[in-house]
Amino acid sequence: MAGGDAEVLAVAGHEVRITSPGKVFFPERGDTKLDLARYYLAVERPLMAAMGGRPVLLQRFPNGVAGSSFFQKRVTPTKADPWLTTTRVSTPNGTEADALVAVDLAHVLWAVNMGCLGFHVWPSTAADPEHADELRIDLDPGPGVTFPMIREAAAETKALLDSLGVASFPKTTGNRGIHVYVRLQPRWDGYQVRAAAVAAARELERRRPDLLTAAWWKEERGSRVFIDYNQNAPHKTVFGAWSVRANPHGQVSTPFTWNELSTIEPRELTIATVPARLAEHGDPWAVMTPQSLDPLLAMSDRDMAAGLMDAPWPPVYPKMPNEPPRVAPSRARKDTP
Repeated sequence: MAGGDAEVLAVAGHEVRITSPGKVFFPERGDTKLDLARYYLAVERPLMAAMGGRPVLLQRFPNGVAGSSFFQKRVTPTKADPWLTTTRVSTPNGTEADALVAVDLAHVLWAVNMGCLGFHVWPSTAADPEHADELRIDLDPGPGVTFPMIREAAAETKALLDSLGVASFPKTTGNRGIHVYVRLQPRWDGYQVRAAAVAAARELERRRPDLLTAAWWKEERGSRVFIDYNQNAPHKTVFGAWSVRANPHGQVSTPFTWNELSTIEPRELTIATVPARLAEHGDPWAVMTPQSLDPLLAMSDRDMAAGLMDAPWPPVYPKMPNEPPRVAPSRARKDTP
């Protein structure tokens, strides 16, 4: 329903106004704010299966991808939208905020109307914030890393998890990387999930030191795929599945099957192509079920028993037990008498 310079969408029992629906958000493609809303309508079921009930951090581009942007942590319902659901979350530096909860598609489209191009999703639900129910392995392409190398890194990740009896599910990041997800039973906190991610990263580096690295310091990585274990640190968010990136191509962070790994092309997965792909092939993550983290925690215990220290944490976190000094190796050498 249109009303003035707005389109009103009836979604999940609410009426969501899309103001300035004709505003172009993706100049290279010509897609508008309303096109973006219609994209999310088309992928509602898998989108909500992936992030429904989770707090989200909003990356807002009020004037589309060509304009300035900012992250919005805090959301406050108003008289115009009293139905918005929020929950108290803590950011890595300890700041608390009332974050939007992706209760249903109406909440997603409310954020789209605010110019949200990028939903960064918590690894826990609003109903159970103490337990992280997702392990997220981020295969990060640094300088000199090609997408075929990312594909190979993803295959190695799958092989490791398969050997542990852990089912994994890949998605493109919407840029140049791949995320590999493991849905977990809600039994472990973010510290334990991060410890499991550190163990996986180190084991992958042992298996393929030519291709993969767990080195936190960029100067040590070379042209290798970095396994960013710290994406699993408590209170960290990751770019959500089915979410549209703020790039000129309107790329989507798209789940895919492992059988597609050798042919998947991120540039082809956009707001224009993903709905038809979903209609034809269905949701690749529909079979995702909660699993145990114990096999990965056993690897972590083995590493600690062998005398390994914890891996470095990001600088916004307090100093952690058993953590090595937070100083780049080259700087440490300079500071040594």
